[in-house]
Amino acid sequence: MGTLYICATPIGNLSDISSRLTETLESVDCIYGEDTRRVIKLLNHLNIEKPVYSYFVGNEHNKLNEIKNILDSGKDVALLSDAGTPLIADPGSELVSYLVDNDVKI
Repeated sequence: MGTLYICATPIGNLSDISSRLTETLESVDCIYGEDTRRVIKLLNHLNIEKPVYSYFVGNEHNKLNEIKNILDSGKDVALLSDAGTPLIADPGSELVSYLVDNDVKI
């Protein structure tokens, strides 16, 4: 079983990235983000290449099983916000609740 990592991203300045965020992004198998353009900009800044998929208000219901299947296969997934950590409430709250109900490690 893989792990979902909820990742806080810098608000404004890419130099505010923590070393823990960098290590997490380097270690996961794929990344879901609210705005894939921002995720790719962040990854380019860090020289990290990973598969990037969208997860935003409007497609979050369709992504629940997709993400759970990836986690069930033993892969780790990072969930990134546009900026800060709003994923706890929106749109990530539905995913987190779904995964908690299915005993997935977060």
